[in-house]
Amino acid sequence: MTKYRQLLLVAAIFASFESATAQEGAIDPDRAANTVILDETGVKNLRIQTEMVEERDFETTAFAVGRIEEKPENRAVVSSRISGRVVELSAYIGDEVKKGDVIAKVESRQPGSPPPVIDLVAPMSGVVVESHVRLGEPVEPAEAILDIADRSTMWAVAKIPESEAAKVEPGSKARMRIPALGDELTEIKMAKFGVAADRNAGTVDGVFIVENAEGRLKPGMRAEFGIITASREFVMSVPRKAVQGDPTKRVVFVEDFDLPNAYVKVPVVLGEQNDQYFEVVEGLFPGDEVVTRGSYGLSFAGSGSGMSLKEALDAAHGHEHNEDGSEMTPEQKAAEEAEHAHDGEAGGPAGTLDIVIRIWAGIATILVLVLLQGLLRKRNQKTSAA
Repeated sequence: MTKYRQLLLVAAIFASFESATAQEGAIDPDRAANTVILDETGVKNLRIQTEMVEERDFETTAFAVGRIEEKPENRAVVSSRISGRVVELSAYIGDEVKKGDVIAKVESRQPGSPPPVIDLVAPMSGVVVESHVRLGEPVEPAEAILDIADRSTMWAVAKIPESEAAKVEPGSKARMRIPALGDELTEIKMAKFGVAADRNAGTVDGVFIVENAEGRLKPGMRAEFGIITASREFVMSVPRKAVQGDPTKRVVFVEDFDLPNAYVKVPVVLGEQNDQYFEVVEGLFPGDEVVTRGSYGLSFAGSGSGMSLKEALDAAHGHEHNEDGSEMTPEQKAAEEAEHAHDGEAGGPAGTLDIVIRIWAGIATILVLVLLQGLLRKRNQKTSAA
């Protein structure tokens, strides 16, 4: 019975040794399962871009939508002082004019040969936004001929939810994005509140002054606002576009520190969010490179998107690895070479598992013999002493 227990102990030691040896140096299974390895083509197709995780000033923002509008005081009307007809029109909708430019001529109805003609000049510099007459059309002093607007500065009117209005005041800073112009952000400052609230929408107008020297902003364009209401220092955060998954299981893709073109899906716990960033409570460390552009595409990238984990490690380290990412031992390498040789001789594949079992069987046999020899020596010593 004692020898039987000793043999069981040897088998248990052998099994533990085998398990520990097999896992030595292996990559964490969770990390391996969540690693997406791309080839160069995949990286280019997804247009992968990364950003370093760091602690930054984190600003609490109130989100609002709104529209671009002309400043009411920056609009003028051109009209005639006399009754007559338009005999010359030199400015049309969309044309830029300067203050004092002659933009139309009106022939008077008063008799004469020829009848008197007066010049109509631009009262301000700007762009012609409306035209109310055509060449040869009769006009009266009460009628508008052209509308001119100076759009060098515009209003950006935010519809601020009433629940957030108490946190905002004239002078509050904001970041504005115009979807029609792309992802460009413009920093602006609130000038004043509107004169009334919208009872149906439950919002209050916040008026911001925006420079528009290039004329890219047009009245009616949709605008999105992140109005800053508070700020905290040294908050670890990541760009919003780096975060994927549903609200119960948020993940980001982190660039592998060792393998090229490899990205590890990492679960994260998030805190507050603003118009640009998510606060990261758990899951990341400062210095991690998270994928921003291409993150959504990585969520759908399968194992066939590039080389395997073994191939990537082999290429990165210059020597062979096992499928689990562990470094291949001399014994394993010899077994693999023997397998290849056997495949060539027999004309059929020989399982790697079979070779490994044979090697460990030999090691187990040696261990058992050593143990039995020790047991026999102890028994002989007891017999001699008796």
